[in-house]
This record gives sequence, C-alpha cells and structure tokens, in this order.
Amino acid sequence: MTATTTRRRREFWALRDLPVVGWLLAVLIAALIHPLVPVPRWLMIHLLLLGAVSHAILVWSRHFTDALLHSPSRPGDRREQSRRLAILNLGVVAVVVGVLGGIWMITVAGATGVGVAVIWHGVSLAQRLRKALPGRFAVTVRYYLTAACCLPVGAGLGTALARGLGDPLQDQLKFAHAMINLLGWVGLTVIGTLVTLWPTMLRTKIADGAERAARRALPVLTASLVIIVGGASAGVQYLAAGGLLGYLAGLTVIGVPLLETARRKRPASYPTWSVMAGLLWLAGCLLALLIAVGTVPSWAAIGPWFDWLTPFLAAGFGAQVLIGALSYLVPMALSRGPSSVRAANAAIDRGAPLRIVMINGGLLLCALPVPDLVRVAASVLALGGLAAFLPLLFLAIRAAHAEGPAHDTRRPGRQLAGFAAVGLAAVVLSVSVGVALDPAASRTNHSASAGVVSTGRTTTARIEAKDMRFTPATIMVRRGDRLIIVVTNTDHGTVHDLVLETGAATGRLQPGRTGRVVVPVVGRNLKGWCSVVGHRQMGMVLHIVVTGGTSHTPQQPVGDDHSPGDHSSTAGTDAALDFQKAPSRGFVAHDATLPPLSQARVHRLTLTVEEVDREVAPGVTQRLWTFNGSMPGPILHGRLGDVFVITLVNHGSMGHSIDFHAGSVAPDRPMRTIAPGESLVYRFRADRAGIWMYHCASMPMSAHIANGLFGAVIIDPPDLDQVERSYVLLQSELYLGAQGGPVDVAKLQAERPDAVVFNGYVNQYDHRPLAAKPGERIRIWVLDAGPNCSMSFHVVGARFDTVYSEGGYLLRRSSEGGSQSLALAPAQGGFVELTFPEPGHYPFITHVMVDAERGAHGIVSVTR
Repeated sequence: MTATTTRRRREFWALRDLPVVGWLLAVLIAALIHPLVPVPRWLMIHLLLLGAVSHAILVWSRHFTDALLHSPSRPGDRREQSRRLAILNLGVVAVVVGVLGGIWMITVAGATGVGVAVIWHGVSLAQRLRKALPGRFAVTVRYYLTAACCLPVGAGLGTALARGLGDPLQDQLKFAHAMINLLGWVGLTVIGTLVTLWPTMLRTKIADGAERAARRALPVLTASLVIIVGGASAGVQYLAAGGLLGYLAGLTVIGVPLLETARRKRPASYPTWSVMAGLLWLAGCLLALLIAVGTVPSWAAIGPWFDWLTPFLAAGFGAQVLIGALSYLVPMALSRGPSSVRAANAAIDRGAPLRIVMINGGLLLCALPVPDLVRVAASVLALGGLAAFLPLLFLAIRAAHAEGPAHDTRRPGRQLAGFAAVGLAAVVLSVSVGVALDPAASRTNHSASAGVVSTGRTTTARIEAKDMRFTPATIMVRRGDRLIIVVTNTDHGTVHDLVLETGAATGRLQPGRTGRVVVPVVGRNLKGWCSVVGHRQMGMVLHIVVTGGTSHTPQQPVGDDHSPGDHSSTAGTDAALDFQKAPSRGFVAHDATLPPLSQARVHRLTLTVEEVDREVAPGVTQRLWTFNGSMPGPILHGRLGDVFVITLVNHGSMGHSIDFHAGSVAPDRPMRTIAPGESLVYRFRADRAGIWMYHCASMPMSAHIANGLFGAVIIDPPDLDQVERSYVLLQSELYLGAQGGPVDVAKLQAERPDAVVFNGYVNQYDHRPLAAKPGERIRIWVLDAGPNCSMSFHVVGARFDTVYSEGGYLLRRSSEGGSQSLALAPAQGGFVELTFPEPGHYPFITHVMVDAERGAHGIVSVTR
C-alpha cells in the first residue's frame, strides 16, 4: 500500500464519516422528545443499532478485513463502498419512516435496502478472503461473514412484525428478530473484532491461544444462534434457553484470552473501560434472559421481560462498545503523527471515570426496582454520560488537526479516583432527588407493628400482578416478623403497583418489572391494593393476615375508604359544579361540525393517548385520558369500503387500548392493552354504514371511557341526501373526582354521575350555540358513548322528518310521519334531519330530563 493511498484513506469522506454521528444525534434527540413521538423505545433502539452500529460495522469491518488480509486497494473500491453505505442508510431511513407512519410497504422497501447492502458487503468480504493468502487472523473475517448472513434474516423478521402477527407468534418472532440482530449481526462482529482490537487498545500483545479460541468459539456461537432463533420461532422455550446457554459458553471460550490480555495490561482509558463494560452488560443480560426463558411459563410472559431487558442490551452493550471502539479508532484515523494522536486521545478521554460511572451506575439503577422518579433521574444520568461522546469527538478532531505539542495523557491515580467519586456522587444524587420528589419512595410506616416487638425473622412473599388480581391474594405472616413483598407485573401491556395502607408502595411497575415493599414489623392485619385508577375496584386487593395470635385491628371492607393512591376523593367538585355558571369569555366550545368527507379511500391517523388537565364545566378541571388531547377524540369520516389504518400510541401513565366498533377484526392483537411508550397498528375496512363508537377497552373499561377515551367513526350510507349543515354530538357522563384528579370510580360503580354532557363539557352549546338558518336542512349525528346512561335526543320546537338509527332508517322524509326523539342506549347511534321554520333559539336535550338538567343541553341558534 502506497503512502498516497494511506493518506487518501485518512482524508475526510462524508458518506463514511458523518452518518454515525448523525444517527447518534438522532438517538439523543429521540430520547429528549420521546413523549412526543410514537414507539419511542423502538425508535431509539433502531436508530442506535440499525443506524449507527450497522453503519459503523460496514465501515470498520471492511477496514479490518483489508488490514488483516493485506488486501490491496482496487480502483472503484471507494465508489462501491459509497453505494453500499448509501443504500444502507436510505434503507434505515425508510424503515423508520415506514414504521412511524404505519406504511408497511415503505418498511418493506427499507428492510430490503438494508438487506441488500449487507449482503453486498458480505460478498465483498468473501471475495477478499478467497483471494488473500492464508493469514493468522483470517478467522475475524469469518466472524464478519457469519454476521452478514444474520442481518437480512433479522430484517425479514422485522418486516413481518411491522405487519402484525397473531399471538403467540408475534412474541416469538420478536424475540428471534432481536436475538439474530443483537447476537448475530452486532455480537459476532464485535467478538471477531475484539480478538485483535482489544490487545491493540490495551497496547499489549495478543494473548497466547486467542486465535485458537476464536476458531473454537465461532461454530459454537453460530450453532447456538441458530438454536435460539429456531427455538423462538417454533415456540419451543427449552430450545431457545439451550441456545442462550450455548452462546454464553461460546462467549466464555473467547472471553478467557480477552481477560488474560486485560490481566496483563489493565484498562486505563475511556475506550477500554467502555468496551469492557459493554461486554459485561452483554454477559449479564444474556444470563438474565436465560433465566427468564428457562423459568417463565409462556412466550406471552417472556415478552414483558424481554421488552424490559432490550434497552440494557442496546445501551449497555451496543452503545458502550460502539462509543468505546470509536473513541479509540477515530484518533488513529485522524493521525498526522504521534502528537496528533496523543492530542486527540487526550480530548476524547476527558472525564473518562466520571462518564463510565454515570453511564453504568445510571443503567444499574434503571435495572433495579426503584421508584419512577429515581429511574427517570438515573436514565438522564446515563444518557448524559453517553451523549458526552459527541462534543468530545469534535474536540478530538479539532485537537488532532491543531497538531500542537504532545499531550501527556497519563493521569495520577488520585485524579482518576476523584472523577470516579464524582460519578458515584451523581448516581447517589439522582437517587436522593428522586426520593425527595417522591417521599413515598422511601416511606416506611411503622404503624403496622401495633406495638409488637420484632422477632428478628424475615418472611418474603412473592406475588404476581395480572388480570386485575394479585396472586396469591392473601399472605400469611407470623406476628412480629419483618415482611418483604416482591411484586412482579406479569400482565402484558398493563401497568400495576402495590400500595399498602401504611403508605409503603412499589411505585408504578411496567410489564415485566419487579418492585418491593418492606414492612419492618408486622403486628396486625394489613391491606394493600393497586392504585391505578379503577384497578382496586376491579378486585386488585392484597390481604396480609397475621398468624400466631389474634389481631385486634379490624379489617375494613374493600373499597369503603379513600386511602392514599385510590383516586376516589371528591373534595372540591360538588362545591365547584354550578350548572348555571357561564364559562370564561375566552371559552371555545368543542367543534361539533362533521369533518368533510375526503377523496382518500385509505385513512391513516395516529391516535395518541395523552393525560391532560381540561375544564369540563365552568371552574371544574379534571385529569382526563384522551385521544389526541380532546374529549371526545377525533371524528373519523368515511364511506363504505374505505380502509382505516390507525396507529395507537400510548403516552399515558398506564396501559391503554382501542376498540373500533366500525370494523370486524379478531380482537386478540389490535385491541390488546399496550404499556406506556408502546404503540400498535389497528386496520379495519368499513363495510357497514352508521355512526360507530371507538373507545379504550382496557379494564376497567367503564373508567377509561368515562375519563375521556372515546370517539366516533361515521360511515355515510350510500343513499345519503345532501344537507346544508351536519353536526355530531356525543353524549357521555362525568363522574367527577377531586379538582385536577381523574374519574371517581366509586361514583361510576354506583352509577351516580355528576353531569351528563354533549361533546365533553357541561351545557357548552348553551353558551356557544350551533348555527343554522331558516329552511336549511340540518343533519345531527348522535352517539351515546355512555358508559352507563341511555338517552332520548330531542330538539325543542322542531320535529324530525328523517331518523336513522343503528344502520337503518326508522323514518324517511318522503313519509307522512314525523319523530320527536331518537332513543339510544350506550354505544348506539344514528342521525336525525330537520328544518327550522323561523328564526329563534331551539334547545336540544336528552329527554331523560334529569340528565338534561345536569348538563346534556344545548341550543341551535337560527338566524337569517
């Protein structure tokens, strides 16, 4: 290789050098704005692994192949590599756009592009290996070739998952997809590279037997990967567990010489610490996954465990190995001599112990059953440590090009210890801040002792939270014992917690997560419950029964008190609710106008579950759960034969789902409950006319509907007459909790609504009337969203000449008859048509008069 060629390779090459930085910046932006984007976890993981890591693999595996095989540069190499990189990056962009937009064909095109680029890359490496002379470390290139076979398979599985599959196949292939990408495409590339790169980073010679270990490990790792993917795809858990065990064995074979190298020359810089930490996260996560796959009873139960573990594999292993390797390789690539390398190393190594402790301490905290606020603080800490690489990278480039005097990168042990101590202090501070902001996180109420002296014994009880029950629902504990309750949320998509009457709580547990509650001394019977709205009323209650004596503390019946976290207090609502009070001058009523019918035959919409504070009556504010920030949610308008593709994104604090009455689909997948931060795609064809309700179907369904998660789909009948104006009114009930609080479930179960409203607000159309002109034909679509009260829609001073209910006409304009009201039960709907003979104010009400008097009232203002 000539000096000219070497210099050319070290020159700036935008398509080679910039995308990794761009993908890492995209990951950082996605992390910062994750509440605003659909499927944020999927997005961050794929921006990192499919974007940044895959690009780096294509660049550096080609570089190491040429170096190890002494392959000469050929004309057209750069052009060929540029095309591969362009196809890869455009493919990743298409995958991201397709998944976020719910456009499957774009996802397919993107995955195809990614697969083509990687196959082309693998063919190029194979050609170089075939033409090269036998080399000592050609085995590394064989790792690259095996890895290149994995990603196209993973991409194919990913496109199938984006389409949506039935249970349990979706969970099985999701596991297989992640394993072949993480352990195959990324894992094999990393392992093969470290055989030679690890001792180079440590500036020591390769350990004896490293080459031999690499040769022995490759078939073990490859066979294990095939068993993992095959076992998961076929739904055979013991096969997948055996494959994971085999992969760990292969890691051990290759890990022995790597550890021997590190023992001979200890890691002393950010790149080496970061890579070592990444490998430890890989081994630890695989061990945890092995235990889960080997012990959890079904793939549906494995899914939440795997969803919880994947970010640690991505950030702990993928991100740390990538950043550690780049922190070493970039200064080498920028080299203009020893002084520039030392200058770049000094810049990129700044605060190394601090960053390592922040990243790994933060990730460890996130992995532990800590309160939500502590987890948020810890994740910010880890993200900050990882993100520091980007500005330091630019400082390293600047330092290398400055070509100043040689920098001494050696630091005294006292300075290293100081940085590490600061990082540890930051981790401790994140815990302290989380506990300070959420005192319940560390609260231990000793009132449970009832004056009983501790026995010194500890009873540990393990319970599952699933299907609105704690299992077991009763815990027996000896009087005076210390009690540790370990709670695991094994529900798929639903958030739970455990709150004891003493105030001790686990904090909200995402699916697959585990939390603990500790009672120092149990001296009396205790009660606990899930504090997520409505779950306690559904029967999610835990009883702690003392044995070894008689408890003198009587137990209250479930649901008869308003204990902490129950969300059932109604303080302040009765006094504030005034049906005669006018809203503020700036009040804007919910737009009741029917959205126009578009020409599109495929309707795509994202419905985002958001928790918002909204006024529901003058002076009364509630914490509503909404689709796209409004109650009711958006009105969807179409015609017979139209297809609706709806992406549901959960930005709430608990599990939610969606059910469209307008379509006929098996509910198993599209109507499943998804956890916060997750999303799903719901497809249906509208083949029946009418006004159809959609709503959250998560339990308790009544609470989710009553607190705002409902809307309507209107499919026009084919013979629909033309009218001058069309309005849509959805009747629902309000069961008011405390000011700024959610629905009062006790009132809901007792069927005692505080108000009945049209389109989410008490009497709003009294103050902002609907408009019409004399003689105009008006159509009013009406839906009873409930969840409990029936309605009888009536317009005072007018008669209906057309009435359509539940898919058929009860009365047509050509008839001699007329109608005075449209009677509907919950989840039923229709429309009425009428004309107003003269100017005036025509009230519209439900003729269930008690409901009209508590908010289901409005006015049509008819003017010339």
